[in-house]
Amino acid sequence: MLQYIIWEVNPEIFHVGSFSVRWYGLLFALGFLIGMQIMSYIFKKEDKPVADTDTLLIYMVVATILGARIGHFLFYEPEVLLHHPLTVITPPFAGLASHGATIGILTGLWLYSRRKESLRTNQTFLWVTDRIVIVVALAGACIRFGNLMNSEIVGRPTDVPWAFVFMNNNEYAKIPRHPAQLYESLSCLVIFFILLWFWNRKKERTPRGSMLGIFLIWIFGLRFFYEYLKENQVPFEDSLPLNVGQILSIPAVLMGIYFLVRSYRSPVVIPIRDEPKEIES
Repeated sequence: MLQYIIWEVNPEIFHVGSFSVRWYGLLFALGFLIGMQIMSYIFKKEDKPVADTDTLLIYMVVATILGARIGHFLFYEPEVLLHHPLTVITPPFAGLASHGATIGILTGLWLYSRRKESLRTNQTFLWVTDRIVIVVALAGACIRFGNLMNSEIVGRPTDVPWAFVFMNNNEYAKIPRHPAQLYESLSCLVIFFILLWFWNRKKERTPRGSMLGIFLIWIFGLRFFYEYLKENQVPFEDSLPLNVGQILSIPAVLMGIYFLVRSYRSPVVIPIRDEPKEIES
């Protein structure tokens, strides 16, 4: 019977001189690239300008990275943000917070939707967020698997038969631990398929805000409980009744409940498309 899994995967795929390609960076990029292919498919099916996905990608990349970076320092290292704010945008870009990324993405999508609404493409904030959470879930699965490849965000010690021994992590003793990164990666993958199936059934008749609500409840509800299986990220969390990840997950779940309830109280209004007019010769 399997006692534990020895995990000593090299986080670096290859390097040329001082430049290296790492699994985390590759998976991070793949999450965006594959996600935008899915968004192009969604735009095409719902008769939206497919070219808009290029603009949407820019908004998403900037909003995700800035939100995740600022969130990390704001929630976990506020003294660094206060005294060295340029650290947010300077290499090596260590430290990304998923709660910060969520705030950044929602802010970016709000700015994007304001512009597109003004152009009469009917890409409202809730319409866009309901579709983007599908690909965000897939990206989350890729990123958390990247954390596994980096042997970071490790779980607490355990004796379960699927425990991992993270040989490349020198911060903690080399003893069997919960593969918390894998738990979260698989959870993101499950909600990706659920949301894709949900959208495929309803498409433009999807209740506005319903998929955003489901995403927030699932991701951050599970995140709250997964934190009990993970090592705290910073020392000050050891003195708290709930760690930072749990504290931040509570309002995210409540927001998800709000959007889900609201979505089924508001009817879906499908705009009537203008029929092409016949030109008299």
